[in-house]
Amino acid sequence: MNIHLIAIGGSIMHNLAIALHNKNYNISGSDDEIFEPAKSRLEKYGLLPQKKGWVPARITPVLDAVIVGMHARPDNPELIKAKELNIKVYSFPEYVFEQTKHKKRVVVGGSHGKTTITSMVMHVLKLNHFDFDYLVGSKLDGFETMVKLTHEAPIAIFEGDEYLSSPLDKRPKFHLYQPHVALITGIAWDHVNVFPTFENYLNQFSIFIEKTEPYATIIYQADDENLRKIISDGPSNRNYKPYQTHPYETREDETVLLVKDQKLPVKIFGKHNMQNLEGAKLICMELGISEEQFYKAIVSFRGAARRLQLLKKTATSAVFYDFAHSPSKLKATVQAAKEQYPDRRLFAIFELHTFSSLKEDFLPQYSHTMEKADQAIVYFSPETLKHKKLKPISKKQVETAFGTNNIIVCTRPDEIIKILENTPVKNTNFLIMSSGNFSGLDFKQIIDLNL
Repeated sequence: MNIHLIAIGGSIMHNLAIALHNKNYNISGSDDEIFEPAKSRLEKYGLLPQKKGWVPARITPVLDAVIVGMHARPDNPELIKAKELNIKVYSFPEYVFEQTKHKKRVVVGGSHGKTTITSMVMHVLKLNHFDFDYLVGSKLDGFETMVKLTHEAPIAIFEGDEYLSSPLDKRPKFHLYQPHVALITGIAWDHVNVFPTFENYLNQFSIFIEKTEPYATIIYQADDENLRKIISDGPSNRNYKPYQTHPYETREDETVLLVKDQKLPVKIFGKHNMQNLEGAKLICMELGISEEQFYKAIVSFRGAARRLQLLKKTATSAVFYDFAHSPSKLKATVQAAKEQYPDRRLFAIFELHTFSSLKEDFLPQYSHTMEKADQAIVYFSPETLKHKKLKPISKKQVETAFGTNNIIVCTRPDEIIKILENTPVKNTNFLIMSSGNFSGLDFKQIIDLNL
């Protein structure tokens, strides 16, 4: 097979390119800019385009398919050439389905926790010597790539993102996978640039359920009122299984699972992760993993990259990083960090970075999300607002939206540095949360100086 990837430098796209290369497909690609780590990883496999930019001459009749990433525009010259030659054009989720339509497919959807649950299932399956394909949104220890596609594996597990499939395909990604086993973690409004009302966003999950295979197993978070309503209106020929929070206890520096007469220490913490773990267990049991096999494997799970990731630790302090950006995930992450270390001060630093989070009308969704922190910084860059062509917001608007008096709002990186330089470190944990990079602020340097 000869496959060309337009916008090959994307996070999933470059991993897909490597996965198809490993399947012995002939892979070519293009992009107008490729950043690390994609650049080095593509170069390692001989897949890095020799020339930047879009080159229509790369599109020839020898190609069996073209896969287009979200970074490409509808007027991309390579895309236009592919259409002229009647070459089949796929979004990446559409192509992943084509590669796995003969397999048992598992999809993890929901507004938060998707990456963690998918990673947990992958970890357990690997330790129990299951052969499976996968697509997950974060790098996981023990896995070379974020995508794997093979001829042989009988199972495929995907993180089911609800964002659009491609510039040409406006369907949410998770609508395309048609799973035999589906899990929905919970629903909290996100991606307001695509789903302008909460009702519209909710409807995407109803469609997801309808697009599962007949007699599919649908595992859902039973504490979510909106999700319970969707489930009650779902197709009758599905097997619905609710889940809640796995029983656990929190100790200083440790969380233990309560399993019958046992107490099993795990390397993750927080109520939200204990919900994730229970959901992952139900998926694994659907795939033939016993409870004993699950617990034996899950105790060594350290989490996915950028999900409550421990950056540094001393006898009295710790620094964690999390990808949190939506209100529900922000609140859950702050609560988890405080619950695990109730006797330490919690200093939480959060960046408003996504289109949704910077939208004036969406800001009130963040009300009281950081109230469990002893001190909190909320950062946003006015330049990011300009770049995203959004209406300017003020520090006062952000402070009012968050609604608690523990918040300091910053718009310049040096403001954050000044506050941190004057913050006592002893008996304090630091929690850094963003899907961006705080305008290039080097937190590692600050951490190394202060801890």
